[in-house]
Amino acid sequence: MKIKSFATGLTISTTVLLTLVLTLNIAFAEDKMTWDKTFPLSDKVIHEKVTYPNRYGITVSADMYKPKDFDKSKKYAALVIGTPYGGVKEQGAGIYAQTMAERGFVAIAFDESFNGESGGEPRHVSSPDIFAEDFSAGVDFLGTRPFVDRNKIGAIGICGSGGFALKAAQVDHRIKAIATASMYDMSRFFRNGWQDTMTAEQRDKVLDELGEQRWKDFENGTPMLPEGFPSVATDSIPEGLDPISSEFWEYYAMKRGHHPRSHGPFTATSNMAFMNFPLLNYIETISPRPILFIMGEKAHSRYFTEDAYKQAAEPKELVIVPGARHIDLYDRTDMIPFDKMEEFFSKALK
Repeated sequence: MKIKSFATGLTISTTVLLTLVLTLNIAFAEDKMTWDKTFPLSDKVIHEKVTYPNRYGITVSADMYKPKDFDKSKKYAALVIGTPYGGVKEQGAGIYAQTMAERGFVAIAFDESFNGESGGEPRHVSSPDIFAEDFSAGVDFLGTRPFVDRNKIGAIGICGSGGFALKAAQVDHRIKAIATASMYDMSRFFRNGWQDTMTAEQRDKVLDELGEQRWKDFENGTPMLPEGFPSVATDSIPEGLDPISSEFWEYYAMKRGHHPRSHGPFTATSNMAFMNFPLLNYIETISPRPILFIMGEKAHSRYFTEDAYKQAAEPKELVIVPGARHIDLYDRTDMIPFDKMEEFFSKALK
């Protein structure tokens, strides 16, 4: 049996037609299966999964986004984008990378070492040194792409990765401009407690406990990992959570931002490194490269950004997003000031 196509007037056998339909359906199904982000794929970008090593030999996994009208013969400005602390590239970092690609940049969102789809054992370790290195590894990768101008590479850090991006930039002069959003200084947080309320006695007690935990980890052959967010998205916030924990639960544990690879907490003894490794001790040396600090008006974390802004040297700029909480700068595309970021990086990387 043969069918005549009304569109072309060509005669097509049913076998060929069925094969074509089946092929298209399989391709569509595979595309749906491979797209595992918390946001939809834009029709204005080209997406590609990539991997590359950091200087410790750990394989970093990233999503690369390029403009839809990408021309491989041209040289593009590029951005390396880190995740919120405990998050993965399929969440907020991917939203930033995709949106900046829509605006003409080549952008990668990556999973930190030991987390997400990146390599490294044991899993869910957190390291201020290696997480800063992962930004520089992203610069290694981007700067060796034939379509990237290696003199036009910037970095964006969200939440905890804001501190890691700044740490990397303090010594990696290849990072020409930096933007942070809802920044957390994780070293300050772990060493000094929330809003710097930890006493010396409390710190000593924590360090004693972590020392004991190291012995337990050694004997067990694996580090203790605190319970994380549920593997399946929940519909409500548990009763009794404090306001900050409730906010993170809303994003990581509910449909809004839940992803099965985003565990949340890191191995307990990871905190020791942060308590011994300041992130922003040389922030003023980033100058004359510019820094754009972005924070929500109602963010519980805004004191980290305000203090980092004061410590940084010119050129620097502070943007306060009206009404925004900490997590709103993860995924609220109606609140994240992408116009400002496009303007900032276009000028800094021209």
